[in-house]
Amino acid sequence: MALAGVAIFVLWCLYHKKSVSRTSETGSSETSVQVGRHAGIELSSQEARRFEMEELALATKGFSEKNLIGSGKFGEVYKGLLNNGMMVAIKKRPGAPSPEFVDEVRYLSPIQHRNLVKLLGYCQENNLQFLVYEYISSGSVSNHLYGVGHTLDGKLEFKHRLSIALEAAKGLAHLHSLTPRLVHKNFKTANVLVDQNFIAKVADAGLRNFLGRGDIAGPSTQVTADEIFLAPEVREFRRFSEKSDVFSFGVFLLELLCGKEATEPSPETSQNLVEWVHDTQDYTNFSSILDQRLGSSFTAEGMEEFIQLMLQCVEPSSERRPAMSYVVMELDRILEKERNLTTFMGEGTPTVILGSQLFRATE
Repeated sequence: MALAGVAIFVLWCLYHKKSVSRTSETGSSETSVQVGRHAGIELSSQEARRFEMEELALATKGFSEKNLIGSGKFGEVYKGLLNNGMMVAIKKRPGAPSPEFVDEVRYLSPIQHRNLVKLLGYCQENNLQFLVYEYISSGSVSNHLYGVGHTLDGKLEFKHRLSIALEAAKGLAHLHSLTPRLVHKNFKTANVLVDQNFIAKVADAGLRNFLGRGDIAGPSTQVTADEIFLAPEVREFRRFSEKSDVFSFGVFLLELLCGKEATEPSPETSQNLVEWVHDTQDYTNFSSILDQRLGSSFTAEGMEEFIQLMLQCVEPSSERRPAMSYVVMELDRILEKERNLTTFMGEGTPTVILGSQLFRATE
């Protein structure tokens, strides 16, 4: 009986070993994989979908110019309709197949949050590379603020801008909370999209990881629309961190405040708006850059606190900038107070305390 028991045990071990080996060789979806330099995160092999180029071509009608909706550092962006009826945004660029490309997609695609645009999958065929994202219908905040044919239609009064800022901050804060932490590296107003309900979602998280090291210009007197969002330590030393994302977010807050690009010259000077903010010590000066389309849709207290938070974010010293978790907390507090202090009369017309109280000089 003892010998029979031993024999049964040996046979069971051999069968189990063979079963595990078969699972490993076939790449069963029941196992998890650890991907490259992101080995701290376990991913399912099914979490990043590999699309066929034929499917993407069909979705975009052969990458028709009518479906071309933009162009960025990664390449052209097309709107597409998949066979299952889902609308997607497809980024396309020349590029030979590489395992590193797939590695990045598999790392980024499982990262999901209400305020992040989801990366659905990828394709590598015919010396072309594609990234497939969910499609966000109402475009970027930059288009609504200062783009060609921008449409405000009441959706960007101060409380709405606060809400958009809070949602974008939550998206960034989620990236910074991951293990290992993910730095966006390319945050800007054009990468904050809004859906049909004007819920903000941060796009292109981690996209700079696909671009290599040659996409950042050094310090210069002429700062482009993208470079204005880069923190000083990034432009000078290529030193990305969570705090460089905070600086970029501060420039985003500045554009929400002004309703125009931060590269625009400030009133009566040749400085861009970021440089002007760094040199400004008196709150009375901010009235000259405030977006006049805001009208009287805010309180003096709420606006002052918003400006103070923006100034903390664009501190030249990274050590003095707050963490995104703090930014989320402050924006939430300011928005809640702003909602409580404003009283709506009729069709969305708030009664607020404004005027000379607003940009009073600090003592």
